Amino acid sequence: MTKPTRRGFLAGATALPIATAVHVDAATAPNAIAADLSTYIGFGNKQSGGAGDTACGHWLATELDRAGFAVERLPISVPWFEGEGCEIVAGERRAPLHPQPIVTPTPNGGVSGPLVRVDAHGQTDAPLAGAIAIVDLPYGRWSSALPKPVRAPVDAAFAGGARAAVIVTNGPTGQVIALNADGRAPMFAGPVGLLAPAEAAPFLAAAMRRQPARVTLAGRGGRRAAFNVIGRLDRGKRRWLVVSTPRSGWTVCGGERGGGVAAWLDLARRAPAAFPDHDIAFLCNSGHEYENLGAEESLKAVAPKPAETHFWLHLGANLAARDWHEGLFGLAPLPGTDSQRYLVVSPPLLPAARRLFAGLAGLEAPYASDRISAGELTAIIKAGYPSVAGLFGVHRFHHVEGDDARCVDAAAVAATMAAFRQLLVTAAA
Repeated sequence: MTKPTRRGFLAGATALPIATAVHVDAATAPNAIAADLSTYIGFGNKQSGGAGDTACGHWLATELDRAGFAVERLPISVPWFEGEGCEIVAGERRAPLHPQPIVTPTPNGGVSGPLVRVDAHGQTDAPLAGAIAIVDLPYGRWSSALPKPVRAPVDAAFAGGARAAVIVTNGPTGQVIALNADGRAPMFAGPVGLLAPAEAAPFLAAAMRRQPARVTLAGRGGRRAAFNVIGRLDRGKRRWLVVSTPRSGWTVCGGERGGGVAAWLDLARRAPAAFPDHDIAFLCNSGHEYENLGAEESLKAVAPKPAETHFWLHLGANLAARDWHEGLFGLAPLPGTDSQRYLVVSPPLLPAARRLFAGLAGLEAPYASDRISAGELTAIIKAGYPSVAGLFGVHRFHHVEGDDARCVDAAAVAATMAAFRQLLVTAAA
């Protein structure tokens, strides 16, 4: 087998228009990417510390070992909860609830009270004492319970004496959108469940009549072990290149995580020969859905120090998730890539990023890292790494059941990966 070289690293991505680059790379990259996507998706649900996340972590560690890295698994502790009969009932109507982590469970028989609707500003037209608050979020591609439109009305409900809160996560699919949460302590003062928008209408109507309801969030939970993976190639240069990606999430995470994992693997297999004058670290974190808990542990324990790091590339959510028609006829898949993905780079890299990502929806308009960031990239920047680039985004099935193989395409991942290869070479020069 021919040993990879810098030229091989850039195959299909060398100063060519994107359409040409994709064509040149089509002989190899999409097939390998498709295989990696299939493997990642095949592990099923990726909740941190669960069977899918654990199996995926071991697979990635094995691939790093095969690529020549010294591999370490860093243990972390994460929350877990398995619901048993989690639901809301009002009169003859009942619907399942998704318990919001870290879960504050109800008694097995649930808690009851009149339904009271709360808007995104915490306003209501009825007393909340003893009530079941139903928080009707504005339409959006929700991702976390931390933003003010989510957290403020729930906090207001419990401050007013509500016995439980139910959040309607209005978004593109009509399904429950799971929300990231603090992984160290419960965020809210009482039990909180998430309700699918498609199930919400009768309960919102019941709230107009102050109809009694019962919320049950019962089950088993606690904390369990998970692990981050780091592969190092320490050549004593004290000039590290770091590439990171999360692997965990609330669902199968095909569009959310699959593209990033596949691109990360491709770079890991090529990088050792392509960058002989650098130390190289590839980092894959669990615990992402707990507000980047795993990434924070890695930054403290195993990541190269900022003063010895030449460049850090972070491949976050939705590297190349599929676009969908949305509206009159429901959701219908499109061949293109969802433009709600963001490229953030250190200011000196902006000119190169604009050139390299031209023609890639969303990424063609990069942002400076001193202007915006999100997710694990924020923690990396805050830790003081001097030169960074990262990607993040929210596609329509983000944090939704159904984020599977339909939501990601190998050719789209290959096109995006080609640009990231070039960016890595540019930043490493």
